[in-house]
Amino acid sequence: MIRLIDTTSELTGKLAAWMFFAIGLFVTYEVVMRYVFTLPTIWVDEVSRVLQIWATFLAAGFVLKHRDMITIEVAFKDPTTLARKLVETFALVAILLFSAVTCWYGFELWFKATRLGHTSDSFLATPKWLTHASVWIGFGLLFVQALAEGVRIWTRGIPEKDREVPLEDLQ
Repeated sequence: MIRLIDTTSELTGKLAAWMFFAIGLFVTYEVVMRYVFTLPTIWVDEVSRVLQIWATFLAAGFVLKHRDMITIEVAFKDPTTLARKLVETFALVAILLFSAVTCWYGFELWFKATRLGHTSDSFLATPKWLTHASVWIGFGLLFVQALAEGVRIWTRGIPEKDREVPLEDLQ
């Protein structure tokens, strides 16, 4: 099950990276169209915004899996200690609680927008469910990845990436 969660986080992280790449292409296209040809588009702003929202939420589980979230290790530097495992577990519990609440209310918001047919106030009138779905799906993925990380910490220890390499080993 942990392998499935890790694979899903990898795939959604890579999808998010490609979405950010596409946003860069779209914005470049818009700049050229607007300032070189004086023909601005009507779709780049909103499509880029939707992709950016999705990419941000889809990348959260990937970032957690790769242990690239902000960490402060002043007091708990040694990843082999029980104290470090407890602190890491506490951080994951905080992520789990926040993710669960966000999923719950995000799903309600998405369901309401879907049921009532809400759209954006733009020329494209994009359905609101499209952006609202990213919240509960992204935080759902973050939730299951946090569960996987919690299991990993207590069964395999803190992953090697966090282990400090002695200075003499680097030379």
